[in-house]
Amino acid sequence: MKLIRFGEPGKEKPGIRIDDQSYDLTGFGEDFDENFFGTDGISRLRKYVEQHRGELRPIPDGARLGAPLARPSKIICIGLNYVDHAKESNAAIPTEPILFFKSTSALVGPNDDLIIPKGAQKTDWEVELAVVIGKKASYVEEKDAVSHIAGYCLHNDYSERHFQLERGGQWVKGKSCDSFAPMGPFIATADEIKDTNNLRLWLKVNDQMMQDGNTADLIFKVPYLVHYASQFMTLLPGDIISTGTPKGVGMGIKPNPIYLKAGDKVELGIDGLGSSSQKVKAWA
Repeated sequence: MKLIRFGEPGKEKPGIRIDDQSYDLTGFGEDFDENFFGTDGISRLRKYVEQHRGELRPIPDGARLGAPLARPSKIICIGLNYVDHAKESNAAIPTEPILFFKSTSALVGPNDDLIIPKGAQKTDWEVELAVVIGKKASYVEEKDAVSHIAGYCLHNDYSERHFQLERGGQWVKGKSCDSFAPMGPFIATADEIKDTNNLRLWLKVNDQMMQDGNTADLIFKVPYLVHYASQFMTLLPGDIISTGTPKGVGMGIKPNPIYLKAGDKVELGIDGLGSSSQKVKAWA
């Protein structure tokens, strides 16, 4: 299944995409949140759709898509998880996953505007595969990790490098600005993605291909990341683990890095997870 949420910001309703048509799931009576994922909501929703398929109301073309899940308890990001990105960042290849948080208030819809924050100087892009946790996970063995995954979605892990790298402290303040976590267009349930180790992911800026990679090059694979993160914190249903970005970020362009400016357009996608597009606007 492909889970979507649609409607005005803060008033999103649940929906589902079937054969390229989107349908309203308001009648199901639940949003895609921690309670939904933590109470076997995907199985319950599957039964609901089977029983009510002929009654589902199509969503009008052009309806805004929100983030495909209600605000999770946390967004965990993995830093430098592709060798080529670590090299372009002049960073050492990690010997264990680098974990950092991205504020849940950064979460927006897949095609919402990117707002360059006040005081920003170096706003950058990062296409990433995001994992959605479906079952509470604490001290999970790697062999059992996939049973805790509800699905996957597309994520642009926007970064303000000036805040992240030049203002002291941890990376989180360069990652958490409003609009810095567009997710979607949908969550593909785990059964829809057969091999997370062979997904092409790409990103364009103003129609120029900047990133074109494959999850085959992940240093730490998806099951290991779920296992690893669960050793340090309880992963709750609906939590997100964003798995890292391949080479091609603006910061890595030599000799002169390129950063986003008002008027730019960013497009990105991952095999099986659709595509998204953000227009860049200045903070007002």
